[in-house]
Amino acid sequence: MSERSLLVRGNGNQNGLAIHLTPQDAGWTYIGFDLLRLPAGGTWQGQTGDREVALVSISGVARVTSSAGDWPQVGGRTSPFDGLPHCLYLPGGVFYRIEARDALELAMCSAPAVGAFPARLYTPDDVQVAPRGEGLCLREIHNMLMEDHAAGSLLITEVYSPAGHWSSYPPHKHDEDRLPDESLLEETYYFHTKPQQGFVFERVYTRDGSLDQSVAAGHGDLVLVPRGYHVVGAPHNYEVWYLNVLAGPHRALRVSFDPDHVWIKEGWERKW
Repeated sequence: MSERSLLVRGNGNQNGLAIHLTPQDAGWTYIGFDLLRLPAGGTWQGQTGDREVALVSISGVARVTSSAGDWPQVGGRTSPFDGLPHCLYLPGGVFYRIEARDALELAMCSAPAVGAFPARLYTPDDVQVAPRGEGLCLREIHNMLMEDHAAGSLLITEVYSPAGHWSSYPPHKHDEDRLPDESLLEETYYFHTKPQQGFVFERVYTRDGSLDQSVAAGHGDLVLVPRGYHVVGAPHNYEVWYLNVLAGPHRALRVSFDPDHVWIKEGWERKW
């Protein structure tokens, strides 16, 4: 994985898949990520098969009909900087159809279906909002499908980072299966910037140097975190939002911090 770029550029498609990533494409086991953009009235059909899928509203409103139920309104914010998300969880074995009620951007996040869980729409009222960090690493976490909500493999949250702030900070990792101290989880970061011509830096690295990539992701790009420590920096005057998708053999988020930098959070009133 160290020889493969961790940056996946969005293709700017406004009528279909702007990003299509399978686990095989990424060279890992669990996470698939599709970014769907549709004009008003546009439609998309899919099936979950042996995977569970979470449809996360980035902007716009979708009408979703499926073999597991129908939802006339999934979404509602004009951008991820202007409100909280809707997240529609669909279990394995479901056929679904998406219709854009207005211009739509929707993330379709997938992982192996483990166990049997009912389809459910999580609305902004279900999203847990919390600050994290302090000073120039203060950011806001929006937990939508974490351990307190039922699913087989997927863990999903989003983060708002003010301009000039660091997030996913101090650098941390979750690449060892040694619960309760650390969990083994793949992860993707999908970015938006405000204004859209902005960029964001992400570094992914291991202490032995077998993986060490620093990438400049733009608005609509995806970054893969297969293993190693990782950290995100937002430039001055550019607000950053990102969607995190995580999955692994155990549905639990437990992290370890880079021992060189763990001192940074000592004395914080808020968790990392």
